[in-house]
Amino acid sequence: MNVASAPRPGDPVESIDTPALVVDLDAMERNLQAMAEFARSHGVRLRPHAKMHKSATIARLQIAAGAAGVCVQKTSEAEALAAAGIDDIYISNEVIDAAKLARVAALAAKIRLAIAVDSVEGVERLAAAVAAAGSVIDVFVEVDVGHGRCGAPAAAAGQLAQRVVSHAPPEGGLRFAGVQAYHGAAQHLRGGEEREAASQHAASLARAAQASIGAAGIACPLVTGAGTGTFGFDVASGVWGELQAGSYLFMDRDYADNAAAPGAPRFEHALFVKSRVMSRGAAHAVVDAGHKSHALDSGPPRVWQRELAYANGGDEHGILRLHADASRASLPALGETVWLVPGHCDPTVNLHDRYVVVRGGLAGGVVAAVWPIEARGCVS
Repeated sequence: MNVASAPRPGDPVESIDTPALVVDLDAMERNLQAMAEFARSHGVRLRPHAKMHKSATIARLQIAAGAAGVCVQKTSEAEALAAAGIDDIYISNEVIDAAKLARVAALAAKIRLAIAVDSVEGVERLAAAVAAAGSVIDVFVEVDVGHGRCGAPAAAAGQLAQRVVSHAPPEGGLRFAGVQAYHGAAQHLRGGEEREAASQHAASLARAAQASIGAAGIACPLVTGAGTGTFGFDVASGVWGELQAGSYLFMDRDYADNAAAPGAPRFEHALFVKSRVMSRGAAHAVVDAGHKSHALDSGPPRVWQRELAYANGGDEHGILRLHADASRASLPALGETVWLVPGHCDPTVNLHDRYVVVRGGLAGGVVAAVWPIEARGCVS
């Protein structure tokens, strides 16, 4: 990091060096409050996914607004956020490696920690690690509700819950916490009817998992899951008691391309990459933000409030051209600022060390703060 170029509170937005990861704090706060109010009004808990923002500062803001805690996907993410003071974390993923499980068990002795399992062997490995550390951890049985990634069949949920309960305190350190039911692929189905159908299918499988657990004589305290693309439909099903949506806070281009769900809040773009024009051609301009500055896995960024299309120019360059139907637009001038809305916020955040947080808008606002991204690079 170039400390000399670090922005300071009170600096005008125009002075922020480029490329930079910038949060529009006013928009982010509106998104934060809209989701918190939605959860409260529907009587469900909110546990946002911190794998999206990887920031202890943002996690604290979410918890202050009513979130029960946060989710992560990686052991190292949990460790980084716990070291920064976050004390209620759910690793909504499987951990099998013995060395990582030892780290999980050690962390569970320091904070309230939960984790997902989807196999008998996974339960037994987790139980052994937790016993060795003398800690206690909450355990969710993950069920495949349509994504085809991790998760046991719904019919196997009862057997897995029995295994977890067999290691319950005081003899063991595993507390059965409920069912993990997340349909990742459904989040990016563009049509509302498609996403609603996928949510209903996921709900039927989550109910089957609850029935399997009940048939084993075990109460199922909670079904947790849902995401930014489906949470409105998931809540309507009455199955989910906790929402794990994360991207709503920044609202990347990919999620914004979805058709709106009835009754769900409308979220604003709050995460941007500030770039600057460094070269001009007859029919294109080049900005200094290439794919080292934003992820392209979900497609290119959207050029904010300009009739311009972004094309990948490599590691350090982005190529801007006028839209074919642009009527009154012109290419930006050399040195001009161009704001980019990332296609996918999660991996974009993971490319940066800090957020430059601005208050008062992108055009005439000022730097309000600089927040470290503590879990940046935590992929283990």
